[in-house]
Amino acid sequence: MSDTPAPPVILGDEPGSFPHSVLAERHPAIIQQVREAFPYGPGIHRRLDALLDSCAKGAIEPLSATAPDRERWRGWGLDAYAGRSWFDVPWLWSESYFYRQLLDAVGYFGPGPWQGIDPFRPFKLAELDAPETDEELAALDTLEGRPVDERARALLHGSLWGNRADLGFRLSDVEAERRAAVTGLVADDSERLWSLLPDTSEDAGTENGSSTGRGIGAGAGTLCLVADNAGRELIPDLLLAAHLLAHGRCGRVVLHVKPYPYYVSDATTADVVDALRKLTAARGSAGDHGRRLWAAMADGTLTVRAHPFSAAPLPYAAMPDDLRAEFAAASLTIVKGDLNYRRLVGDSRWDPTTPFADVTACFPGPVAALRTLKSDVITGLDAGTEAALVAAEGQRWRTGGTHALIQVRA
Repeated sequence: MSDTPAPPVILGDEPGSFPHSVLAERHPAIIQQVREAFPYGPGIHRRLDALLDSCAKGAIEPLSATAPDRERWRGWGLDAYAGRSWFDVPWLWSESYFYRQLLDAVGYFGPGPWQGIDPFRPFKLAELDAPETDEELAALDTLEGRPVDERARALLHGSLWGNRADLGFRLSDVEAERRAAVTGLVADDSERLWSLLPDTSEDAGTENGSSTGRGIGAGAGTLCLVADNAGRELIPDLLLAAHLLAHGRCGRVVLHVKPYPYYVSDATTADVVDALRKLTAARGSAGDHGRRLWAAMADGTLTVRAHPFSAAPLPYAAMPDDLRAEFAAASLTIVKGDLNYRRLVGDSRWDPTTPFADVTACFPGPVAALRTLKSDVITGLDAGTEAALVAAEGQRWRTGGTHALIQVRA
């Protein structure tokens, strides 16, 4: 465990702060977008109105006695926070509970005709089906014939930057990755990451390992990949997984997703299937990757995990024993995205120079964070980097999504 004391957790009670704007502005906007995305009936519209009113000036409401996850949420702090303002409880908790209440409002948990209908699906599919996605998939063909380590770096950066990556640009321009590292990365432990996933294939130049008979997933060790967003951000994650399996850097990938729709764009099992279908329908290299991943799902070398704790309003320090054992047994866990980073290090305003290794000491195995910066939480920077960022941008660099990091604790 870390000896570094954590600052107080972030609340949303400070007007003008980023958390306050999420609660006061983003959440009402999301309610409106969901309302317009489906032909919901009067009952759902009334419940959405009630949630909107609650977000603006009301108190946190408890779950109904018949809610299937009521006891779980009570264990996650609902009894302590019910009746209080959304702005006066930990921001991580209030954000998570908002999405749980939004699903309740649209009848996701049923029973009824809207049971199991993802209210964010139209937004996810629109991104997945965007022309830019097809262009990025086509650009994968430009990587064929490149050195394996060059392909690995490009795919890692594609996974890091997600739909901001312009993956096609990165894959077709060898220098793009290096320029991005200079201008956008505030921390880069990528070499340490690769050292935890050594290339064990006998022929690193063969994408599917056919010349050695190894095939996809022939390496040793399990990689846990904790996904962030669906759509165009999930595609690069899957492509990275395909590459790591094909080149023996791991023998199995466990892809952790959300058990239900969450934070608008977070990936669920249904989103993984949509992304795989997109890949398998693509031409060229992308289609080849997709078909290998589809087969890997069938033989168990790629597994999807939707643990209830993946949508918990708590840091990973509070994870249950079964999940802790799973991460402890992995060769490496890669944690994707801003929300997962907040859960990994604790949702507090750390001094940015607080060592990443200290604040992740409670994680049960080697862990790597791939994240674009979209919230105030940050650790592991050297003092010079922080000073340069503040001098150039004030505090905007923390939340604008224009900077990223790769941090590793072995």
